[in-house]
Amino acid sequence: MARYGSVLDLIGETPVVDVSELSPSPHVKIWAKLEGRNPAGSVKDRVALSLVNAAERDGRLVPGRAGQVLLEPSSGNTGIALAMVCRLRGYHLKVVLPTNVSPERRQLLLAWGAEIIESPGSEGSNGAVRLAQRLAGEHPEWTFLYQYANPANPAAHYTTTGPEILRDVPEITHFVAGLGTSGTLMGVGRYLKENKPGVQVWAVEPPSGEMVDGLRSLEDGYIPPVFTDNDGAALLDRKVVVRPRESIEWTRRMTDVGLFVGISSGAIMAGAVKCAALVPPEETATIVSIVCDDGWKYLSTGAWSDDIDDVVERARRIIYF
Repeated sequence: MARYGSVLDLIGETPVVDVSELSPSPHVKIWAKLEGRNPAGSVKDRVALSLVNAAERDGRLVPGRAGQVLLEPSSGNTGIALAMVCRLRGYHLKVVLPTNVSPERRQLLLAWGAEIIESPGSEGSNGAVRLAQRLAGEHPEWTFLYQYANPANPAAHYTTTGPEILRDVPEITHFVAGLGTSGTLMGVGRYLKENKPGVQVWAVEPPSGEMVDGLRSLEDGYIPPVFTDNDGAALLDRKVVVRPRESIEWTRRMTDVGLFVGISSGAIMAGAVKCAALVPPEETATIVSIVCDDGWKYLSTGAWSDDIDDVVERARRIIYF
C-alpha cells in the first residue's frame, strides 16, 4: 500500500469511472472524474493548494511566520479546502460566508479552524465577494488570495487535472464542467486544446437569475477575471443551461451508477447528457465530466429523500454548496 508524507500529497490523481449507462446514445460514452476523492472532499482541494503554494513562492506568505492571515470569500468548497490547507500550513483563514449557507458548510469550516465573517445571504456569493474585496482594502496586511482572479486557480487544473484526464481517457472528444470561478474550464480546457486540439469544451451554467449550487450565470452581473484573463469566450465551444430542478433530478440519477454526489455534480452530468444527445448519430464521442464532490455535505437538503418540488424551492433560500 502506498505511503504519503502529508495529507496534501493525496490531492489529485482522482479516478475516472465509466457512467455511459446514463448516456442517451449508445455511440456516446460518458466518463466521470471523481473529485470528491480529494482529502477535503472536492475539486477545490487542487485550487486551494495551488493558491497557497503560489503565495508562498511570491513571498506574500512565509512558512513558519506567526500571525499570518488569509482572506477568501466562499459559499462553496474552496473555503473548506483552504481551511484544511491553512490548518496544516499554520495560517489563520478568514472566510467571508453568506448567512444562508447550509449547516454542513459552516460546521466543516469551523472543524478546520477557519474564522467566519458573515455577509448578507440575500446577496449570495457576489455579496461575499464584494465584502471580501472591501475588507482586503481595509486590511492590506492580510493575504487576499481571491480565487476568482488568481492565475493559480486555472494553473492548478492546467498542470494536474488536464494531464490526468488526457492520460486516463486519451480518446476524449468533449470536456464538460460547471461555470463557477471558471478555473476548471479554463485550466483543463486550455491544456486539452493545446495537446489534443479537436476536443470541445462545454460549460454548464444556470439560467440568469436562478441558482444552481456551485455554478453561476455570467449574465448575473459578475464575470470572474479568471474567465476574461484566459479568453474564456474563445476557449469555450458551447454553454449549456441547466435549471435547478434538472440539477436535483440528475443528482438523484447518479445513484443509478453507484455515485452519491453533490448537487453541482448533478447539474454537470445533466449538461454532459445534453451534450451526448447533440452528437450526430453517425458519430462516436467520449465525454469526460467533472464530479466536483460527494453528496455527504448535502444531506440537509433532502435532495434524495424529500419531494423534489420542496427541494427546489428550499434551494432558492439556502446556499447548499
